Amino acid sequence: MELENSFFIDVECRQNNHVGEIICGDVFLSQKIKEEGRIVAVLSDGMGSGVKANVLATLTASMAMNFTIEHREVARTAEIIMNTLPVCSVRKVSYSTFTIIDIEDDGTTTIVEYDNPLCLIMRGQEEFDPGWEDLVLNSEKNRGKKIRICKFKAKLEDRIFFWSDGIVQAGMGSRAFPFGWGREDVGEYVKKIVNYRPFASSGKLAQKIINMAQLHDGDKPKDDTSCGVIYYREPRKLLLITGPPFDEHNDFEFSLKVKRFKGRKIIAGGTTAEVVARELALKFDAGFESEDSELPPVSFMEGISLVTEGILTLGKVARILENYNVNSRLANGPADQIIKMLFESDKIHILNGTRINVAHQDPNLPVELEIRRTVVKRVVRLLEEKFLKDVTIEYM
Repeated sequence: MELENSFFIDVECRQNNHVGEIICGDVFLSQKIKEEGRIVAVLSDGMGSGVKANVLATLTASMAMNFTIEHREVARTAEIIMNTLPVCSVRKVSYSTFTIIDIEDDGTTTIVEYDNPLCLIMRGQEEFDPGWEDLVLNSEKNRGKKIRICKFKAKLEDRIFFWSDGIVQAGMGSRAFPFGWGREDVGEYVKKIVNYRPFASSGKLAQKIINMAQLHDGDKPKDDTSCGVIYYREPRKLLLITGPPFDEHNDFEFSLKVKRFKGRKIIAGGTTAEVVARELALKFDAGFESEDSELPPVSFMEGISLVTEGILTLGKVARILENYNVNSRLANGPADQIIKMLFESDKIHILNGTRINVAHQDPNLPVELEIRRTVVKRVVRLLEEKFLKDVTIEYM
């Protein structure tokens, strides 16, 4: 999401499951509240691992998300969460940690933490102290429990690193880290990778930290491990062009929009690519080999980052986005390449030509071969709701 001062919020979380478990006991949620220009992110760690931990963490994260969106008081939110969780029959405690990050449209950021390792805020390449405060609960059931809170005005190139205890406890019992990796050593590692790769995306930084924690655990995570990163940076822009304009007389104007766009460009559609190449006198070469047996190969055009087939490829893009989660891995086919570029971009503008392609009206073709406008709307909805992208669409 782009804020008033034109920087963008890049939110990503990476996770590893406890060895032997097929489901992660940590839960990460993020949501953009369009009406208020806010982003809320929540990371919760349920007691134990596997399904039981996941249920606890899901309940905690969902309540934390909903109460934060509703601007509930922090202490009251914490009390409700703690009182709602079921009590463990063995330990006689209800336990699930949480980190809540609430970012307003002017960059004002509030962080609320309960029992997760203290997050790290980087201002550029240096650690930033936002002035943490302790809120001590005084109810009979939760008296003495502490909630950490901070509030600060974010600046361009700020980053927030937040994590579950699987990160700081990685390597516990080993010769190198008998007491675990530790919050201080994790912080030093973060500073090194930020200094080495000052413009790396949130996803790449989070994955590096996850990978190092797994290495400390001998490649077999001893606990559910999560790392989230929020990066306030300049927006990265992408133009996705699909379908030629309804009126052939607008082909040149359509192509000029493509030429004048400042950012990366994808053309999805052979006819569309031919129109742009013809009107702008660009070299255009068809590809011969595809790394996806379901789709035609990518083509090549000067000044265009990626050229693919249209409706089939976009249909697969929509299906991959629908099923994508933090543990998904992308291949290198045409649809996967589009998704990688979408993920690397923040402001996505779609130029959707509306000329009818008679091939798409053939009733003998597969159901998946939906008309372009329907597929594009599916992709837009997924990018906005699931991946917090800023997407605009223009029809011609």
